[in-house]
Formats: sequence, C-alpha cells, structure tokens
Amino acid sequence: MRAAQLLKALAKAGKRAVLAGDLGAGAVVGLDLEGRWYGVLGGEVLSRVSPEAVAGQSTRERYLNPGGDGLWPAPEDTAVGYQYAAGAWRVPPGLAAARFRVTRASSRSVAVCAEVDLVNNRGVGMPVLFERRIAVASGRKSLTVKVAESFTYLGRRELRNSEALLAPWSLGQFDCGPGCEVVFPCRNKGAVWDLYDEPSEGQRTWEAGLCRTRTDGSQRYQIGIGPEVPWIEFRDPRRGLTVRRAAGALPSGQSPIDIRDAAPEVRPSRRGVRYSVYSDRSGFMEIEAAGGCPEVLRPGCSMSVEVTTRFAIAKG
Repeated sequence: MRAAQLLKALAKAGKRAVLAGDLGAGAVVGLDLEGRWYGVLGGEVLSRVSPEAVAGQSTRERYLNPGGDGLWPAPEDTAVGYQYAAGAWRVPPGLAAARFRVTRASSRSVAVCAEVDLVNNRGVGMPVLFERRIAVASGRKSLTVKVAESFTYLGRRELRNSEALLAPWSLGQFDCGPGCEVVFPCRNKGAVWDLYDEPSEGQRTWEAGLCRTRTDGSQRYQIGIGPEVPWIEFRDPRRGLTVRRAAGALPSGQSPIDIRDAAPEVRPSRRGVRYSVYSDRSGFMEIEAAGGCPEVLRPGCSMSVEVTTRFAIAKG
C-alpha cells in the first residue's frame, strides 16, 4: 500500500493520523488505531496494514487487527495477564477504543499518549497512561524509527508482583511468506524457548553464531528470547526488505517479565522475555520487544523501554 493511500483511507474512515517525517521516509501514526505506527520508505508502507481495520471498528465479537507497530500491555495472559480477564481472549476494550492525542510534534518526531484502564485476570484494575515518543531519521534506502515506549501507573495503591505485572510491549507486524525469516546473534540455544506448547525447533537453524527462525507461515508459533541477544532482524527476500529491532537498557529496578499467552491459572515464570518472534499461518508475523516491571507498582511509577527499528531496502 502507498502511504498516501493509507492516509486517504484513514481520513475517509474519520480516523485521525499524524505523520512524522514525510511520505518518502517516515512513520504514519494512527491516533484512532491504538496509536499504532506504520513505517514508510519510498512512499510505500512497509508495515502490515489491514484495510478492514482501517475502515471498520473492533467489537466484542470480533477484533480487527490493525497491523503496524502497536504498544500492548504485557503479560498477555497467566494469572496476572490482560487478554482473558473476561473469560475469553480479547484485546482490552480500553486499548482497542483508545483515542491517542498528540502532546508534542515537529517535522521528524511526534509524541502521543492515551489513558487506558486495564483489568487483569485477578480482577485488579489499573489506570495507565500509554505514551509513545517517536522520532525518525532516513538514509538513501533506509529508515530508522526510535520509539520511547512508556506506561505510567496512575492508580492510588501499591501493587506487588503477585497482584499485577505490567510492562510495555512493542509488536511490529509484517506480511510474510516463503523465504521469510528472523535472524539474531545467539550461540546459546537456552536463550530461545517456546511460548506455546507446540514445539518450534524445526523452524530454526543455528550457524556461525546466528539463529535463523523461519517465519514463512508454515507453523504458528511464538518464541521468547533472553536479554543476552542484542537485536533481532526480519528478512523478506521477496521485497529485499530487512527490519532490525534493538531494545535499550531497562531503567534501574525493572526486570524483563514472562509475557506469554498461558492459561489464567498458570503463575508467571521468572524467565523474562526481552524479544519475541511470532509467526502466523495466515501470512503475517511479528518482531517484538518488551520492557520490564519493578517488584512493586507504586503510584506514578513508569515502565519504559526505547526500541529502535531500522528498515532497509536492498533492491530497487
């Protein structure tokens, strides 16, 4: 999809958007699409776009996944997760319906925020300020997007980890197919593990200090990746596209957490996820980076992580 088409479709649907950079190299931020941003290079949108989500509205019966790069609350599930608080998987309606607002903007940067009320599987309610500070820089055939992701806990009582966990979780979605993969430097196979029960070792190869995991749609899986891995990179040979993500150091006192989609009766593992890769049979995948959480959520505390995403086109 062309960037101009995306902006036109958003305007037609009555959904606000803001552009950091320009249509040659920049990020389109859907203020009424969960605050998701879409990488643009050479006038083309490189992130996955769902025209149905752009034009429509999610309901209780059906969630329309907008694609792009979203900021979600982690963990997805376990005893303190957010997607099963009403008994079945759903995106928290406060997030799906959030209307982000611009708090600061320049030609190559924008800051947006929204207040979202979350309820976890323990029935604990948490008012949270979601904030994304987005800055773009470009080269001849590359785009770098730096995003400072943060959650600020607005509640008035302290919450220990046994009651609540909360970490910013950045999920970048891309269309994928034959030949697509994610590559990252890693010699320790123990630094990579499955987040679903179905094993996915058959999707991976290890060579020359690199792990290569296929995201060609042949199997639905999600893997967690430990903090010793410095970056992960999606490669799509069909488009000559590479997308590398790197997460910065966590604030003092905050540690990676278990983000996985596990049953609500399962307690979170102490094994924290720094990066994650999700592959879906329907032809899309995600490269993900997660922040951390302190042992106690205190009123006004912020959980943050800076995620740098670099897009490059090798051909054309």
